[in-house]
Formats: sequence, structure tokens, C-alpha cells
Amino acid sequence: MHSIRKLLSFQGIGALSHLNCTEKKSSLLFVKPTTSYCSPPTQSTIASMQTLSKEILLLEMKKSIPILSNSLHKGESGRIGVIGGSLEYTGAPYFAAISALRVGCDLVHVFCMKEAAPVIKSYSPELIVHPLLDSSNALKAISEWLPRIHALIIGPGLGRDEATFKVLGPIINHAKELKIPLVIDADGLFYINSNHHIIQNCTNVILTPNTIEFTRLYKAIMGITIDPSQPVQPEDVGALAKKLGHVTILQKAEKDIITNGININICEKMGSPRRCGGQGDLMSGMLATFLYWKTHDQYSHEVTLSAAAAAAHLSRMINRKAFEIHGRGTLASDMIPYIPECFRSLFNQE
Repeated sequence: MHSIRKLLSFQGIGALSHLNCTEKKSSLLFVKPTTSYCSPPTQSTIASMQTLSKEILLLEMKKSIPILSNSLHKGESGRIGVIGGSLEYTGAPYFAAISALRVGCDLVHVFCMKEAAPVIKSYSPELIVHPLLDSSNALKAISEWLPRIHALIIGPGLGRDEATFKVLGPIINHAKELKIPLVIDADGLFYINSNHHIIQNCTNVILTPNTIEFTRLYKAIMGITIDPSQPVQPEDVGALAKKLGHVTILQKAEKDIITNGININICEKMGSPRRCGGQGDLMSGMLATFLYWKTHDQYSHEVTLSAAAAAAHLSRMINRKAFEIHGRGTLASDMIPYIPECFRSLFNQE
């Protein structure tokens, strides 16, 4: 077994690829906050949470990526569900779904409102689209599909219709019963503001708020107002994750803060200054696929944090690639073609 000092002397994940990916290496997950690989959280954060290096988290993710084989069956590499898609917002569920496919899952089911379904279907023939979210039997119809879903994204393009929110709670509860890992973003987070008890102590849940969404969550759950014009502090993200019973939070900003209130990682990979819509949706799709792969791997360590770190890192890579070509006019759709290339670069494999 390599010592932690020797392991960290290698440069980058490619140099770590020689390790046996079936071995359990939980002892390698923890590095002292003083190491050069660790991001620099505040002193209070260092005192209360263990910093995990990006190299170790990415290696943990790499170990759980399913090996491509001619013996695989359709669906084995992941069946992802997306709860979202309304008349006004059809792009968000598409971006979440297509990024999940581009990163390597096999099938994506989008559960949307009836009026959104034809539009979402027109974006890609690869998506399985169910116009059920606003149907009279929405809960029953969607619940029948859930046992086939490996990971569920809740929120992209969902909207804030009261009738939809009434269905959302029972869907989340059913997913919990089935132990389906959840990624909650966008209007799914708005629902959590008033219903945070529903994810309390759910350690297979990842919340992905941007700064505004985080300040709303923090106010709703902690009862404290944070200035949204200022950078969110790592200790605040950690405090909220701990309050929720160690739910993992990927707080998206100039530096992405990833923590479950016990361990923390800060993603400082260079992205781009472009802030077009849809980037968070792309991340949520990749994250859901990674989360399933990690959950499905019986030898897996740091399931939610490694999935989140990989999604954050890969999102910044595709953002940067697209920006180098398209500059100020970069769109989320411009980033999609770079997902396979950047995936290969990040993990040194197909």
C-alpha cells in the first residue's frame, strides 16, 4: 500500500491510474489541510471539517466508472430520471438529460408537463419523454416508473406551480423508500425552502444551489440572512449541510464549495467568465450519472463528494473549452459536444 505521502507526490489523476481500482483505500481519502493539494478554506472550516483533495476524490470517481464491455446490457450504465419541464422552461430538462447521456449513462426519462413534452422531444430523439407531471394521475403514473430509475434529478424547468409541488413531496418520499439518490436543483430547491424536512438525514441527496438559491435555503433553514452580493463562506455551507443531517451541498460560484458538513472540497478549476443559462442543468445531469455509478459500486468511498467534485470539475472543463471557441457568445448548447472529450481527458479512459 502506498503511503499517503508517496501517493500525493504524483501529479494529476493520470499518474494515479496504476492503482488497483478494486482495492479499498479509505485510508487514502484524508489529507491534512496543510498539503498543497488542499483548497484553502477558512480557519473555522478547517477546524470543523476535514479537507479532501481533488486528486483523491477524482480517483475515487474514476474507480467507479463502469468498464465498457460487449457483454453490457442497455441500462446497466445508468437510467436517469429528470423531474421538470414546463411550458416556459423546456431547455433546462433537455440540458440535464443530454449531459447525463453524453457523460455515459444509457437512458434518460424526462417527466414533464404535457405542453412541454413535444418541445423537449423535438430537441433530441435520444430522450424518453413522459407528459405526466400535470396529469390527473401524476403521482401514480410517475411512481410506476421510479423502480426502473437509478438516480433522479428534481428541478430543471420545473416551475413553481402549486399543483406540481403537491405531487413533488410524495415523489421524493417514494424515491427515498426505493433508496434512489437525488440531485435537487433550480425550482426543486425552491420547494425545499419550505419542505426541508423531506430530505432531512438523507445522505444520498445532493443539493446544487447557486449563490442566490443558497442564501434562500440558508434563510429558510437556518433563519439567518446572508448577503447574496458577497461570496458564500465554506463554513456556512458546512453548517447548512450539517443542519440537514449531512446532506451534501455543491454550492456553485466562482469557487464551488462541496461539503456534507463533515468533509469539504473546494473546486478551483478554471472555467470561464461566461454565465449563460443552462450550465447548472448540464452539471446536474453529469452529477446524477456519477452519483449512480458511485452508489452502485460496492467498494465506493466518499460517494456524494467524489461525484460532486467530478461533476464540478468536468463542468468547468467543458465551459472553458467552449469559451475558447465561442467567447462572449458561448451558450450551454455549445458546451455539450465537449463532454466526451473532456471526460476522456479528466479520467484518462473512454
